[in-house]
Amino acid sequence: MLFNQTSRLAKITSPLGPDVLLLNQMGGGEELGRLFAYELQLTSVDANIDLNQLLGKPMSVGVQLADGGERHFHGIVAQCSQSIDQGQFASYQVTLRPWLWLLSRTSDCRIFQNLSIPQIIKQVFRDLGFSDFEDALSRPYREWEYCVQYRETSFDFVSRLMEQEGIYYFFRHEQDRHVLVLADAYGAHATVPGYASIPYYPKDEQQRERDHLYNWHLAQQVQPGSLELNDYDFQRPSASIDVRSAMPRPHAAGDYPLYDYPGTYVQSADGEHYARTRIEALQTLHEQIEFNGNARGLGSGHLFSLTGFSRQDQNREYLIVGCRYYIVQESLESGGGSSSAQFDSSLTCIDAQQSFRPQANTYRPIVKGPQTALVVGPKGEEIWTDQYGRVKVHFYWDRHDQSNENSSCWIRVSQSWAGKNWGSMQIPRIGQEVIVSFLEGDPDRPIITGRVYNAEQTVP
Repeated sequence: MLFNQTSRLAKITSPLGPDVLLLNQMGGGEELGRLFAYELQLTSVDANIDLNQLLGKPMSVGVQLADGGERHFHGIVAQCSQSIDQGQFASYQVTLRPWLWLLSRTSDCRIFQNLSIPQIIKQVFRDLGFSDFEDALSRPYREWEYCVQYRETSFDFVSRLMEQEGIYYFFRHEQDRHVLVLADAYGAHATVPGYASIPYYPKDEQQRERDHLYNWHLAQQVQPGSLELNDYDFQRPSASIDVRSAMPRPHAAGDYPLYDYPGTYVQSADGEHYARTRIEALQTLHEQIEFNGNARGLGSGHLFSLTGFSRQDQNREYLIVGCRYYIVQESLESGGGSSSAQFDSSLTCIDAQQSFRPQANTYRPIVKGPQTALVVGPKGEEIWTDQYGRVKVHFYWDRHDQSNENSSCWIRVSQSWAGKNWGSMQIPRIGQEVIVSFLEGDPDRPIITGRVYNAEQTVP
């Protein structure tokens, strides 16, 4: 029996070369704004493959399409194993994940200043050596004066930033790479050639001459109808920056409000964006439609229009927000080829006119208590402050800065007495050690609450 992939529906491209590994089964899934994972069951005539030849390296699965083209599932081998041989062949198991998953293998404490969230995300990617990403964002994003990655993986850091701003991602798969696409609106998505319109056939019908969908499941749930945010700006202490965004649904109990503080903004326009983003994330869950089918070309992030369904209001355009795949090919010992292979998928969709936003599921780090830091400033200066008596510091956990006037944002200093043009003012000097607390435990919001002596800054 020839050990090759010539007549098989799904073919493997691996670092080991052609026809060393053959695919028996593949299962797994992907979602907008989430990491994909594909589980592969593989066969080989070689029972002595060194797993280190696969681990951490790229691998892809190519699936034959009805029009003669090919659809690819590409990823990094995140896990691989070998099990007891079956007959004359050896069995291997491989998990493919995106390069973005590798960011969950590294952590840092790092300060970013005067950058937008997309700029921070792309800087993190580049600093870790990744370039397979595209920016399909449609709106401008605020510049953050100060943004801290604090005792968290780089994946968690960029994930929570994207969730806060309403940014999500999906992957475009090619034979030799997968590209992360940053998205925030309908315009980032497109149909797949040959799959712009997909027919629905009831499962008991035998008319199956093309890729189609069969099972249909519609689910709706009650979500809050509005969200109100507020915050405080010490430079405008009397200003109201309260904002509200509403998306009530036309059903009972569809207009309950949410309120949250702090909203992490000082400009009302930014607050309006955050309120809108958060209510859209909740409303993403209001209505979702699931299909089963065998449309091999469809995946997360694609658009398609349904035709032929009995409910006319459901024959509309959808955005695929999640997809699960199941591919089965008969083992070589049974002589299976492409004619005996099976491709099934389960699609989770929303109406294409509904804005998709990721759920804010990523843990936000909290500084659990006060820290000490070193007051810094330009070389040769004793005092470095602004009109509010704020100073800058070097945090001892920050291994990236140069301990100068660019080490942090301006940080307010607690005084023993403070009023309108009266009180006391003791400005920390460069080189002094200070106690830093964090409002709400937020590493982005430091405030100096005291000063301490050390072996260099000794008591008088």
